Parts: sequence; C-alpha cells; structure tokens
Amino acid sequence: MNLSTDSNSAAIIGGLSDRRGRSRFPVQQDVRYRVVQARSLKVSGSGTTLNMGSGGILFTTEEKLPLGRMVEVSVNWPARLDGVCALQFVATGRVVRTDGHRAAVRIERYEFKTRSTANLAAAV
Repeated sequence: MNLSTDSNSAAIIGGLSDRRGRSRFPVQQDVRYRVVQARSLKVSGSGTTLNMGSGGILFTTEEKLPLGRMVEVSVNWPARLDGVCALQFVATGRVVRTDGHRAAVRIERYEFKTRSTANLAAAV
C-alpha cells in the first residue's frame, strides 16, 4: 500500500488524498439523531454508525438530513465506565455531507453520559 504525506499533512493512500486531519475508526453501534435549531422541521430517527473519529461521525439515516444543519447524535458506547456502568456518547455538530441514507457530521462538542437502567435493559 502506498502511504505518504503531502506538504499539507494529508495522507496519500493509493494515490488518493484523504483530507481528514484525524483518524476514523470503523465503529458500528446504534445511533439516534435529531436535527436541532429547526423550528418547523422536526427530523429525528435512528441508524447505525459506520465510522467515528474525534472530529466527526458517519452514520446511516432513515431520511436525507439537511446539509448545514445542527444535529445531535447519541451513540450507545461499547465500553463501560469502570467495567460496570453503561455509557452514551452524545455529540452535537453540523451536517457536512449527506448521501441518500448516510450523513457525516463534524463534531463541535460532545460528552459522555451514563445510561439509565431502563436504557440498559433495552440495549441487552
């Protein structure tokens, strides 16, 4: 495999440039999403993450999400706090790419929350 960097520090893989400055990981978990800052537009749904990184998340959607809108995504995190407590990754960011039933969101802020026992029972 051809892997090098150009002067802008973008990885060159197989002759193609990957413009992301951060790595993505192939994490597949359930995701729930909702468009925020939309008074008349009530868009929400569920899907599956395709990949995640510190700068963004790519996931499947039930319908095409509006480009440029702020979205909140919630992902059931695969690791547990202290090996016991279930976690949820909650992020807010802008839709930067949409392709039919997939959307890419650039993460602007995020937090980890503990999941309630009701959510935990539904996830088992």
